[in-house]
Amino acid sequence: MQILDVRRCSAGTNVVARFDVELDNGIRLYDLKLTRAARGWRVYGPQHHGGKTVTFPAAIADMIAEKAVADVEARR
Repeated sequence: MQILDVRRCSAGTNVVARFDVELDNGIRLYDLKLTRAARGWRVYGPQHHGGKTVTFPAAIADMIAEKAVADVEARR
């Protein structure tokens, strides 16, 4: 898994960054949202017309979040 691009979000919300990722199988996902929640880091896909465009099993979302957090912290 590789983070392709990270765009930090402004302070004042729980959204830390938006980012793009390429999974090990070559699938690329764009404009994912990295948030900090009471129970830890969460990743959400973009929305289209108010609905979800993609969802992740918890284990996959956790792996993506871990990689994104590391990338965001490395870019500080």
